[in-house]
Amino acid sequence: MTDGNHEQGRDNGEGGGHENLPGRQRRRFPGISSRAYEHPADRSALVALRKLSGFDTVFKALSGLLPERSLRLLFLSDSVRVSDEQFAHLNSMLRDACYILDLEKVPAMYVTQDPKPNAMCIGLDEPIIVVTTGLVELLDEEEMRAVVGHEVGHALSGHSVYRTILLFLTSLALKVAWIPLGNIAIMAIITALREWFRKSELSADRAGLLVGQDLQASMRGLMKIAGGNHLHEMNVDAFLKQAEEYEAGGDLRDSVLKILNVLPRSHPFTTVRAAELKKWSESREYQRIMDGHYPRRDEDKDTSVTDSFKESAAHYADTVKTSKDPLMKLVGDIAGGAGDLGGKLRDKFTGGSGAGRGGSGGNGSGA
Repeated sequence: MTDGNHEQGRDNGEGGGHENLPGRQRRRFPGISSRAYEHPADRSALVALRKLSGFDTVFKALSGLLPERSLRLLFLSDSVRVSDEQFAHLNSMLRDACYILDLEKVPAMYVTQDPKPNAMCIGLDEPIIVVTTGLVELLDEEEMRAVVGHEVGHALSGHSVYRTILLFLTSLALKVAWIPLGNIAIMAIITALREWFRKSELSADRAGLLVGQDLQASMRGLMKIAGGNHLHEMNVDAFLKQAEEYEAGGDLRDSVLKILNVLPRSHPFTTVRAAELKKWSESREYQRIMDGHYPRRDEDKDTSVTDSFKESAAHYADTVKTSKDPLMKLVGDIAGGAGDLGGKLRDKFTGGSGAGRGGSGGNGSGA
């Protein structure tokens, strides 16, 4: 087991030593597997995606056709490549993040002019990290460190391949939208990819926390992405209460609207990400990683697919059991064998109390 200390001046294998290390020591995780921080929903959604009819064919075809060299040349020619000479503070964060997560090859990183705060990790053969000027100008050093760790987490998990295909298919869908029925198959795969990618963001948020090791900085960054650079006007506890209100509020109609609202998005809602990350930071799983007990990459080949399925199933069962969302409560009732399903659905959608239909308590507050 590692002693966990971040060693000053240690070479990370590319680009020399860490001349500009952070002012405090951070624990590092030699040989850490992405399984250590991957959200169960990320893994199960990826399995479901790979089983989608036609996905393997599309994936193999696009892997050979996507203009990756063109993509790299585009960023090389029209963005600023992070290095010791350009955006040196970002370069230091990038190398530090790779050192902490033990990613041997440091990905190329670019800053591109765009006022919208955003970052992404793309690429088929080798990942590329891209951050916008809007994000660089919005976040302070520790907040940005969590974002860089987030993107390095995507790289370590191999998410960049599917993200690149998602971007390409989204662009393609716009071009063939005028062809009758030509867009349906593409949109089915795009929808599945988006569902997976939203879950992968929860995994990458965890990786960002492992790199930054500062929960408050991660929370501040998410708040700024949601509300801009007005921290003096915002409060972490109040922000997290929004997530609780979002999850628990309304009836089944609101639950359906939530699903419709999130479908076109590539990222989960910001308050939800904050709540998920805080919950994980308080878990035994996170503490074990910080104590140096975590899955190793050299053990990945021995990982049981069945165990991964069981873990994902257990996660979903727990989500349904503990969720305050009306739809999830109804699913729990159905799974638990609750009677009068038709009556429950009718009450949920119409707001009825169930009085006069033979029940003594209607649908109650716990339905």
